[in-house]
Amino acid sequence: MGIFDLFKQIESSAPAASGPITHIVVGLGNPGKEYTYNRHNAGFMCMDVICDKYRARVDKAKFKSLVGECTIAGKRVLLMKPQTFMNNSGEAIREAADFYNVPADNIIVIFDDISIGVGTLRIRRKGSAGGHNGIKSVISHLSTSEFPRIKLGVGEKPSPEYDLVKWVLGNIPEDDRRAMSEAYSRAADALEVMLSGNIDTAMNRFNS
Repeated sequence: MGIFDLFKQIESSAPAASGPITHIVVGLGNPGKEYTYNRHNAGFMCMDVICDKYRARVDKAKFKSLVGECTIAGKRVLLMKPQTFMNNSGEAIREAADFYNVPADNIIVIFDDISIGVGTLRIRRKGSAGGHNGIKSVISHLSTSEFPRIKLGVGEKPSPEYDLVKWVLGNIPEDDRRAMSEAYSRAADALEVMLSGNIDTAMNRFNS
């Protein structure tokens, strides 16, 4: 390896974090190549953008998840992609929260939402599951609904009769991918504001 290659490797490595992990950021989705570009995997896709922004890697198996670490807004953060499948996401989050003694209000969950338009962002301090099975699981395992979340709009079903499972497990259409990509980038930016302790500011700046 040449000296310039070494410098490039150093520059591209994740910034060192110090102190205990105090926050957890979770992107929800389903493991497996067949689910990669599903609407239900918007949380996983957003986590990939977050990793790029903060030069992190979510590639270690722990807490029934793929995990990594980075520093955001001066906080040492655990990044998670639960591998339990969507409906059991809370199991993984509970394990990590217990291990690091992280309270629910320091856990930010990123997930798809079919009730808002494609590429729309909704940041909330707390809330109900709204019919989302992954969030139902998180609420059940944390025994609270009071955790911040970033909702990624993937659009409504084409008709009330359309099968919900078929819709959320359908791939994001090519025409919608640019809007979703922009939403992931905005979510990554919003995350820094939220972890700075300014959730209201994040809502005002990034909700659309």
